[in-house]
Amino acid sequence: MTRTDPLDVPRPDARVHFGVFFQGVNHWTVWSDPASGSQIDPANFRKVAQTAERGLFDAFFLGEGLRLREVDGRIHELDVAGRPDAVTQLAALAAVTDRIGLVSTSNTTFNEPADLARRLSGLDLLSAGRAGWNVVTTDNAWTGANFRRGGYLDHADRYRRAEEFLTVARALWDGWADGAVSGAADAPNWAAPDAVRRVRHRGPQFDVDLAPTLPRSPQGHPVIFQAGDSGEGRDFAARNADVIFSAHGNDFDDALTFAEDVRRRLRAAGRPEDDLRILPGTEIIIGATEEEALEKKHWIRLQQVTPATALGVAGLLWGLDLSDRDADGPLPKEDPVVTENDGSFGARRVADPRAVVAEWREKAEANGWSLRETVIHLGPQRGHVGTPAGLADRFAHWVRHGAVDGFNVTPYLIPDGLDDIVNLLVPALQERGVYPAGYAGTTLREHLGLREPLTRRAG
Repeated sequence: MTRTDPLDVPRPDARVHFGVFFQGVNHWTVWSDPASGSQIDPANFRKVAQTAERGLFDAFFLGEGLRLREVDGRIHELDVAGRPDAVTQLAALAAVTDRIGLVSTSNTTFNEPADLARRLSGLDLLSAGRAGWNVVTTDNAWTGANFRRGGYLDHADRYRRAEEFLTVARALWDGWADGAVSGAADAPNWAAPDAVRRVRHRGPQFDVDLAPTLPRSPQGHPVIFQAGDSGEGRDFAARNADVIFSAHGNDFDDALTFAEDVRRRLRAAGRPEDDLRILPGTEIIIGATEEEALEKKHWIRLQQVTPATALGVAGLLWGLDLSDRDADGPLPKEDPVVTENDGSFGARRVADPRAVVAEWREKAEANGWSLRETVIHLGPQRGHVGTPAGLADRFAHWVRHGAVDGFNVTPYLIPDGLDDIVNLLVPALQERGVYPAGYAGTTLREHLGLREPLTRRAG
């Protein structure tokens, strides 16, 4: 799968796209170090967005949870939380930025299209065409208990509801004709006759009869992001999305396999294979030398995986309360408690804990790792580590060979975690001709080089 021929460059004119992923509930953002600023101060949201815009990032991308994570009914107090509703927060950021896109994670399971489509359209208008929507779904009772329909949404129905939701939203966004509002004070009417089309939709999930209240923004529709990695999720993206926020951003061959699978699904859906941007989430750690970068990575991992976090992560795997154990001691001797995931947990337990525990014990014994070291080494592996020049060469190779279109970067520190990327990595990428010297236009759709919205295309 790896392409090694330097002349075999399928996309020689490709450019790296960056977004910043400002996570919602998480422990990856270092909050316990004195260098960390407040995670909920609006001034820090503003600083992150403005730094990203200075670095010509395409988008400021907000993660969001509808409920704090819990484990067996107890709040998981190690997480960063406390951020405002995404659309509200992004509307505030629209006023203090000029070009960067503003992407809201908003759930189709626990919203209604007539309301959410209007709020996203409002953000798109307020920002002059910079809005995006990360379309996410949920099937668990843990979240659903707080909503009118309550309980589960069957797993198989998640994307059926999401697709119908998006169909209604797009109909509402298309409800105003081009040039609907008269531009002259002496016009006989404020709007042209029949300029606003009533949307009537009756389907398995939604019954809507509504005249849309907002015109389209300069980009037509908010840009659609999608993050599901199942086959069903990838097919949904191939039919509907403009951008995939993927988990395939650490290994080149894995990323290329994912990208080629997505392009195959795009062709099957009748779309051009370059119709969708692939932006995996990642963390970028930069040092003046490779050795310095690796030392910095080690420090960051110790900050992210504190003793309490290590015990919390291991406790989920074992199904036990390990909070009174020594994180720098050995792994628990007990066998994991296997319970069926009934959808009531905010933090998901693994499908086969016995197999994972067996692997952890084998590798911990072979390497002399403590419980905390095992969590660091065998927990989720994320990110790119290196010098500005080395990372620029790597990212140029990835985009020119079609493995990704860029990255959605999670800063490990707020509000200054993007500074090295903007000050050191971006210039190195520009020197190699794989990063823009300025924004391509004024809208998010233009930044990403996307075609017009799917429902606005001829045929």
